[in-house]
Amino acid sequence: MKKTCVTSRGIITPIFKQGDDLAGEIVKSICEAASEEGFSLHDGDIVGVTESVLARTQGNYATVEQITKDVMRKFGGAEIGVVFPIMSRNRFSILLKAFAKGAEKVYVQLSYPCDEVGNELISIEYMDEKNVDPYAQNFDEKTFRAVFGYRTKHRFTGIDYIEYYKSLADNIEIIFSNDPTYVLNYTKNVLSCDIHSRERTKRRLKAAGAALVYGMDDILSESVDGSGYNPEYGLLGSNKATEEKVKLFPRDAEVFANELQKLLFEKTGKHMEVLVYGDGCFKDPVGGIWELADPVVSPGFTERLNGTPNELKIKYFADNEYSGLTGQELEEAMKKAIKGKESDLVGNMVSEGTTPRRYTDLLGSLCDLTSGSGDRGTPVVLVQGYFTNYATE
Repeated sequence: MKKTCVTSRGIITPIFKQGDDLAGEIVKSICEAASEEGFSLHDGDIVGVTESVLARTQGNYATVEQITKDVMRKFGGAEIGVVFPIMSRNRFSILLKAFAKGAEKVYVQLSYPCDEVGNELISIEYMDEKNVDPYAQNFDEKTFRAVFGYRTKHRFTGIDYIEYYKSLADNIEIIFSNDPTYVLNYTKNVLSCDIHSRERTKRRLKAAGAALVYGMDDILSESVDGSGYNPEYGLLGSNKATEEKVKLFPRDAEVFANELQKLLFEKTGKHMEVLVYGDGCFKDPVGGIWELADPVVSPGFTERLNGTPNELKIKYFADNEYSGLTGQELEEAMKKAIKGKESDLVGNMVSEGTTPRRYTDLLGSLCDLTSGSGDRGTPVVLVQGYFTNYATE
């Protein structure tokens, strides 16, 4: 009798480099793990592959000079406003250095009290103590410091991002506002650096009279002097690789997912699903940081992973329709309800079902938590039993 449902295993692989046979090595690593550790592979298993190793084997990198050249090509070397960047040494510092090299002056507009993904510039409590309305008040740096002083160190990294970003180039000036159009008081050329709200930001800037508006998804959307690129996301999802180079979000992730699925079937006889995943979409309840600094959780996946789970809340039925049942009788009734959820319980299923989140967001978050971002050495995750439920024999 089945006693477990979903399991998630981090699969240890070789350290991947540019040009490696990623799909072949993944299949080899999974088969070796199954053989040596004594677990079976099944139809419906899911293989998650971190976006980092796909981009690395593709050689999808860009240098500061290549980014600078594209910025100069789009803005002509004029002054630019850089609106709503996240506060990150890994995600944004090297990009800002490149932007500053390609512009006469850069006005960096930070949102407050935190950035888009929850990194605090100042605490909400301190902002409230100062009686500041973040949706109505805008600041230059001098005024901001007069109000808030230097209580602007990140609670986890200890970095003062105002000082840190200014230190990257002599032509950087920091301003503060949650209104993207505020930057137009300084320059009419704007690079929108927010991730998930970028399309709205660009619309508002254009409507307010900006002369040139681009997003980070527009920078390196094609190759510049042999650089890596991403036609859909540009610089979004990039990470610092060295002091002068970034790794971009991978290209053709869906093509890779389908190729790996085919190879897994050829080598194991099992029809598995595949997704490429980056950041999971979960929020730290203590620091308030939302993990998703990538443009999407999964840039590529196989067809079965398209959509949302069709699930019932067991606890709801146990407390309502079947509240008078116990033991074996309750178990059998619940299994019958789950098996028949497409017919006789459709109404209740719709009104009392689980939150409709996409398979790829749920699975990508599970994979991200399993693989971690440190030294586990498991850029591949094997998820089993995901499509089973309480009624599955």
